[in-house]
Amino acid sequence: MAWSNTAAAQETKEHSELDATVVAPFRAARGERVTQARTFLVRLTYPDEGRAHAVQWTLTLSGPGPQGPVLRRWSGTEQVGVNGKNVNLPWDGRADADARERRVLAPDGLYELRLLAVADAGSPQEAQVEQQWPIQVQRGASTAPTVPAFQAGLRQLTSLEGQPGYRVVYANLHSQTRHSDGGAPLDACHGAQDPQTGAYGPIDAYKYAQDHGLDALLTSEHNHMYDGSDGTNSAAVAAEAKALYQTGLAEAAAYSAAHPGFLALYGMEWGVINKGGHLNIFNSEQLLGWEKNAQGELLADIETPKGDYAALYALMRERGWIGQFNHPAYAGQFLVNGQPLGYTADGDAAMVLCEVMNTSAFSTNDEETETRRSNYEAACNRALAAGYHVAFSSNQDNHCANWGASYGNRTAVLVTNKAADTSLSRDSLLEALRARRVFATMDKHAQLLFTANGKLMGERFDNHGPLHLATSFSNGAGRQAAAVAIFHGVPGGNGSVTPITDQADVTVTPAPGPHFYYARLTQDDGNIVWSAPVWVNQLP
Repeated sequence: MAWSNTAAAQETKEHSELDATVVAPFRAARGERVTQARTFLVRLTYPDEGRAHAVQWTLTLSGPGPQGPVLRRWSGTEQVGVNGKNVNLPWDGRADADARERRVLAPDGLYELRLLAVADAGSPQEAQVEQQWPIQVQRGASTAPTVPAFQAGLRQLTSLEGQPGYRVVYANLHSQTRHSDGGAPLDACHGAQDPQTGAYGPIDAYKYAQDHGLDALLTSEHNHMYDGSDGTNSAAVAAEAKALYQTGLAEAAAYSAAHPGFLALYGMEWGVINKGGHLNIFNSEQLLGWEKNAQGELLADIETPKGDYAALYALMRERGWIGQFNHPAYAGQFLVNGQPLGYTADGDAAMVLCEVMNTSAFSTNDEETETRRSNYEAACNRALAAGYHVAFSSNQDNHCANWGASYGNRTAVLVTNKAADTSLSRDSLLEALRARRVFATMDKHAQLLFTANGKLMGERFDNHGPLHLATSFSNGAGRQAAAVAIFHGVPGGNGSVTPITDQADVTVTPAPGPHFYYARLTQDDGNIVWSAPVWVNQLP
């Protein structure tokens, strides 16, 4: 499609934001058993149309345990552009960098690496990235926590205190095809594609995901690229943009009908990253947008003002649409009344998931071994503390033709199980998402359950007296738990979210008022599994 539009060239392109990750070996190499030394790799990229930015970064090591002090600190400033910058940081396994303390080795335990990267003053507010990842120091025998298990590898969960049984559906709920800026073959994929130029569309994506063992895949196309551009195409035909969205919906429905054991989903990724934030809408039958062609025709079915999240949430709630915060930044995104991840009652009703972890959107890995991974737990906790009732999800945001194969991470959904029914329906998955019956896992073999007085994760309930919080875990590939933590926060309090125990089970008596709790389990290979929260209103 040939076109020109000077306004489009002035708009900031998608996927041009600061990206910062840290690659940290969870365990020391076999030859470093005594010192536990290893090297951390900080990766920084900032495409931004090729302009280099000064990025200040700090990496801290704290522990042992979730409340441990900061032991080591590394920092620097790098000029970062489209080609990125890698910084190698050797760690000698010692707790103190001071030469007088060189004999002090870090004791056994679980430690946390925290990376903070901030771009120069001329960058948008969201040009700030925080990452948190665990590492293990282990010279002696393992001191792994005891975590109750259910049958390893079980894909059907038995009833929980009178509740129905559930099937665990392993999904990737964030990906793109040639309908927007994805779908490039792996040998030619070097980032986001020019919209509608990729080789592969939704049907190709569904087949690939099914062949690679996924139960469900959502192709979530950028809502503002149905005009075939990353800006605004003044020559676009409105009817064609709307028809393409309908084609995607029809293709997903047809694929699901022909493959009853697999669920093909089609939706949109609404918004822009720069001064905005991406969110997925799972179940809209209409295309939403704000762009118009030269004739003033809306290039969508329904007009939604760009960047107006409060208005979008109100529309979603009215129509019964549900959504997911995609790769949320801690600051500068999803603004409502100037507040990042600002709360509205409409948003609380509409938004059901928050991505806590993603693999690189531009990974070309098809062996589930991608090392570029991002953690958004701090941002999701900010949403929870603001009052949002969201469960954690873990997706891949695939732009290359490796849907679900760049890593083993999945969004695991507990769908109500019907006897002798192996099909998977869109309605049953949406019902489970609305109920927040979800756990996020970096390992497709993992299963995690979290209950509060027998109530399943995702539930909201009133409580009198003691509250028993219980975590259970299994892994079909034989992985074990290395650490577990149960976190607590106050919805609507906009305060901190803090661990209250390093055990799988704990009994507490909350103060009167609202609370939320969730479990985070770290496996012995460093992969993490997050439960959905439970929300408890403690009565006097």
